[in-house]
Amino acid sequence: MNASTTLIYDGSFNGFLTAVFVAFDEKINVADIQRNNRSQSGLFSDTETVFTNVEKAKRVWNGIRNKSHNAISNVYFAFLSEAEGVELMLYTYIQKLMRMQSGKYLDYSDSTVLYIAQLAKKVGREKHRMEAFVRFQLTKDDIYFANIEPDFDVLPLISKHFRDRYADQKWLIYDVKRKYGIYYDLNHVEMVSLNLKNIQHNKTVKSDAFTNEEYEYQTLWNDYFKSTNIASRINPKLHTQHVPKRYWKYLSEKKEAV
Repeated sequence: MNASTTLIYDGSFNGFLTAVFVAFDEKINVADIQRNNRSQSGLFSDTETVFTNVEKAKRVWNGIRNKSHNAISNVYFAFLSEAEGVELMLYTYIQKLMRMQSGKYLDYSDSTVLYIAQLAKKVGREKHRMEAFVRFQLTKDDIYFANIEPDFDVLPLISKHFRDRYADQKWLIYDVKRKYGIYYDLNHVEMVSLNLKNIQHNKTVKSDAFTNEEYEYQTLWNDYFKSTNIASRINPKLHTQHVPKRYWKYLSEKKEAV
């Protein structure tokens, strides 16, 4: 019996796919696949550090896509969930996919297949929420800035939406929890590492980072939001289902409620 091995990768999606390639190529008995900042040595397994190789990652990506377009989406979305132990579950999922005969479909009665599909669905739901709930504020540098704090790492999934929608404006969306953002400079979207100390929520306290016109606009928007509400039709429970309170601190129309 081959000794089991825990594969350590750099935390990137390409790094994970490289680890999958190495596991298949070297016929490794995989005990676990872990990010290098979360790795823990197992009592009964060796460890091997995998260095990201884009070409190897592409081969795995193309192999999954050739098997199922739906599966490649599930793999990517589930990876971005950052769920505990998701890498090993994804590796098992990919193993099942690669053993699948041509023209067949994955069995959703299988616990691993169902788990990955459900996880991907949750990430997809969070993606759509972020696309709806992002509120930009104009900085004095003429960059539209927005904070988000999603449950999952959805910044890579929402960049196309905002590039298409705000193609004529410079903007930066910052993930407070993960301390990085996506920046659009009118030509390209790139990921930027930031550690902002003073995170500006949409509260009534003003910040020197934003223009006076921005605050005037927020006041007008807030007044409009209030004027269009019909008090007799307010359903707090239903409203909270559609707009969970955890998003309120980043919504300009809710700035007086947080």
